[in-house]
Amino acid sequence: MSPRYRNGSNQAGTVVAVVADIMAAILGLWILMYLLDANQGNAFVQFIHDTARWLAGWSHDLFTFDEQWARVVAGYGLAAVVYLFIGHAIANRVARH
Repeated sequence: MSPRYRNGSNQAGTVVAVVADIMAAILGLWILMYLLDANQGNAFVQFIHDTARWLAGWSHDLFTFDEQWARVVAGYGLAAVVYLFIGHAIANRVARH
């Protein structure tokens, strides 16, 4: 995380950046679990899948690749990148004010 978020007078930028990072990490973790064929009967895997599906609701099945793995990587990956980009942009903006 960039040091500019760590000033003592403004913690809001840090909170926004951390939330965006956590959201992207959950999405990335689901992509990894899907690609590694994690046991979907496992409660933790199911929790990550449900959370990632909720976070990527707007981008889930956005792409129509022939391969399912490509749709998962593109749809959930796009959501992760957007959350990181927008979250850190907001964090930078908040940290400046």
